[in-house]
Amino acid sequence: MQIQTPDWVKKAVFYQIFPDRFKKSDRIIHSRGIQFKPWGTDPKEQGYQGGDLYGIADQLDYLEQLGITAIYLNPIFSSASNHRYHAYDYLEVDPLLGGTAALRDLLDKAHARGMKVILDGVFNHASRGFWAFHHILENGGNSPYIDWFTVYGWPLRPYNSDKNNPPNYGAWWNHPALPKFNIKNPGVRDYILYVTKYWLDFGIDGWRLDVADEIKDDDFWREFRQVVHKANPQAYIVAEIWPFADKWLKGDMFDGVMNYQFTGPTLGFFGARNLSNKHTYSDQNFINYYPHTAEEFKKNLQAMYAHYDPQINHANMTMLDSHDTPRAKFLLNDDKNAFKQAVLCQFTTPGAPCVYYGDEIGMSAGGDPDCRQAFPWTDKAKWDLDILEFYKNTIALRNHHAVLSLGNLEFIHAEKGVVAYTRTLKNTTAIVVLCQLANHTAITLPKAQYGEKEYETIYSLNGAQAEITIGEIGITLPAQSAIVLVSK
Repeated sequence: MQIQTPDWVKKAVFYQIFPDRFKKSDRIIHSRGIQFKPWGTDPKEQGYQGGDLYGIADQLDYLEQLGITAIYLNPIFSSASNHRYHAYDYLEVDPLLGGTAALRDLLDKAHARGMKVILDGVFNHASRGFWAFHHILENGGNSPYIDWFTVYGWPLRPYNSDKNNPPNYGAWWNHPALPKFNIKNPGVRDYILYVTKYWLDFGIDGWRLDVADEIKDDDFWREFRQVVHKANPQAYIVAEIWPFADKWLKGDMFDGVMNYQFTGPTLGFFGARNLSNKHTYSDQNFINYYPHTAEEFKKNLQAMYAHYDPQINHANMTMLDSHDTPRAKFLLNDDKNAFKQAVLCQFTTPGAPCVYYGDEIGMSAGGDPDCRQAFPWTDKAKWDLDILEFYKNTIALRNHHAVLSLGNLEFIHAEKGVVAYTRTLKNTTAIVVLCQLANHTAITLPKAQYGEKEYETIYSLNGAQAEITIGEIGITLPAQSAIVLVSK
């Protein structure tokens, strides 16, 4: 099967938003009598701080100036949780986010700027309040929807379960609030596929699929892809799958994954000396890659890219963190230089880079719920303007040089804390050199390895310099520095 992924994704720069914590507007119509926690409340307190979709629409100028071309929204459907990963109505945008009218406003304004918007599809499980599960709670075995979920015994224990007395129905990781759909039921499949098409017809540009590998039915995902492509042939389907995802990325199911296989080696290499020990997360696959030498970094990235077709490699969503992990800067023990190097690597390797909201101003925090703090719009003292300017420059670098998004990757050096690779697109070659060492060093790159061309420096981090002669390029690398060159 010939694999084809959406062309726009390969050049996209995504921005992930946790809606309740990004921006609170004053445009929620039915706001009388609603009490939100104060903006900036410690996320450990849970609850709602009032971010909404109108607030996101109000900040599109900010995102456009940053260089963002696509937005990935965490769940927005009606739910009784601030993260909204257990919906009770998949056909209604949560009124606390502004309702469906707010999504219409956001889509229209984003599309007018050429930005895409993808939604989070949570189709593995619903909530206790989901209408079909509620019907079972009220009617027991007499409910016509009894087979939409998997019931093990009676009476159901939706609110009085614990570790020693787990819920007596199928639930995601035994969380009683998250009853798991019976995906084999034709009514469930019809409902999910209806929801899928409904929002594509509404105008969204794709789906991010929560815990997609936990829906153990490949035929369902094949049918899902057919429905998506019939509604919008250029819609993006990206799945949350943490390990390698070979069988799902053959061209008949997903276009890509949230590529945590990139996250670990990258943070491991650039933070090899100072990874934070505040969180170990040994249960997450990418942590097992720590620490890294340059040789190991090269080996792991080469193996990662070898797993997939080039169409997939260019469509995988590359990230350094997300709502499910500690923020990258925190994991790197707030080493700004290591963080910048990791970001530069993210934006100069194949895949669609995704910025987790607030990373661009230096937000730093541990895992869930700390990583879901409110964006400090009115407290500019909390903004690291140097990091913000770095992000703007780095994103512009990728947006303005197609070779950095579409070019083929080849490593040309990996030794003693320094990696170098080329990106090649038709007659254009870019050279990226990154040094994570704490001391000054230098390397020489023979031009014969990648063609006799003339190069110019288009980006330098921390004073890295290139001396270009007829036969070679001499790279001078201060501590934790990097340089990007492109052929003329």
